[in-house]
Amino acid sequence: MLRRVALSLVTLVLLSLMVFFGGQVLPGNVGRAILGPFAEESAVQALNHSLGLDRPYLVQYWDWISNFVQGDMGTSYVFRSPVAPFVLDALVNSLKLAAVAFIIVVPIGILGGVVAALNVNRPLDRIISLSGLTATVLPEFVTGIVLILIFGIWLKWLPIAAAWPEGAGFWVQLYHLILPSMPLFLVLFGYIARMARAGMIEALESDYTRTAVLKGLPWHTVIRRHVLRNALTPTITVIATQAGYLIGGLVVVETLFRYQGIGSLIFTAARGKDFPVLEAGILIIGIVFATATLIADITYSLLNPRIRLGAER
Repeated sequence: MLRRVALSLVTLVLLSLMVFFGGQVLPGNVGRAILGPFAEESAVQALNHSLGLDRPYLVQYWDWISNFVQGDMGTSYVFRSPVAPFVLDALVNSLKLAAVAFIIVVPIGILGGVVAALNVNRPLDRIISLSGLTATVLPEFVTGIVLILIFGIWLKWLPIAAAWPEGAGFWVQLYHLILPSMPLFLVLFGYIARMARAGMIEALESDYTRTAVLKGLPWHTVIRRHVLRNALTPTITVIATQAGYLIGGLVVVETLFRYQGIGSLIFTAARGKDFPVLEAGILIIGIVFATATLIADITYSLLNPRIRLGAER
């Protein structure tokens, strides 16, 4: 665990360096982007100086990362207010959407993989595998538009926009998040179902499964006690890695459904050269992704004692 935590910290440090210095090489001038194309050059330079953008890059990076570690994400260039409220509110919104998508896709994806493995090389297996592969390769903006047309415009079952009225309760928010979660479900279903299918097939062909069958255990007991626990442990890693996508890869979905999440916030900040918001948003996504991966590793080792024994040797 200590090695994994240390590796996660190193990864976040490298990510912070990439984000900061990557933002510096983006074309455009921050002062010009804020003041507009008709502003005087002297005013642009004065604004850049007041923002500290004319200091050495290493000094700017150290000030930013040292303040970030203390909880200060900086001040937005565009809104001239602290970055933290914007990022944290957007993160909460993205977590809500990700949670709805996860609650739907994880059990259905695992069930689809298990059913496909139990019917391997049969028509049901081919239907599930082909459907999952097709849904995975389709871009979110394509499936999102199709879903909006079907459920939002033609059938009018679900609202097109994900923004709910102010002060809305849990069920109203959930109602507005069902349609935006569908494109995410279609993308992730294929990954989870394929991994669950592969793990199930490997477990079904293993020696311990044959031994359990020869001992006379009922088939449903063999599946529940011996196959599922060993088959689904690799799926945990896949699910955890998708957490980073669900939090940070929602730009298309959030833009399409006019949802104020962190993906939409980062996209807006990148267009407006608002580097404090951009850098803080990406680093927060990195922290969420690293935490999810660490939790997956710990859970994987708890479910599979051979991982711990191998590490001790």
